[in-house]
Amino acid sequence: MANVYDTANQLEREIRELDQFKALGDSFGKLKESEEAYGLFKEFQSFQQNLQQRMAAGEEMTDEDASKAQTLAERIQKEPLISDLMEKEQSFSLVVNDLNRIIMEPLRELYEG
Repeated sequence: MANVYDTANQLEREIRELDQFKALGDSFGKLKESEEAYGLFKEFQSFQQNLQQRMAAGEEMTDEDASKAQTLAERIQKEPLISDLMEKEQSFSLVVNDLNRIIMEPLRELYEG
């Protein structure tokens, strides 16, 4: 019988070889080469994490938060390197979602059966 952790480790190695993952890595590398685009990306990432932490702690999103989120989103949409990264991330996410669906199939069958 195969060890499920060995299988998971093999899957991790194979994910690194996927075209979608390599394209994501290439896109992120290009983004990091642009100081302006990477700075904007990090600013958005930091804002998002901070907002998620505050909401998890029970705080509500303020009008100021909403305004800043909208402004950042508009700036991000105008940045081709970030748009490309988001496109590549979405493509990779499809693979991850498919893998999750496959892995969770036994649980779904258990509960439905």
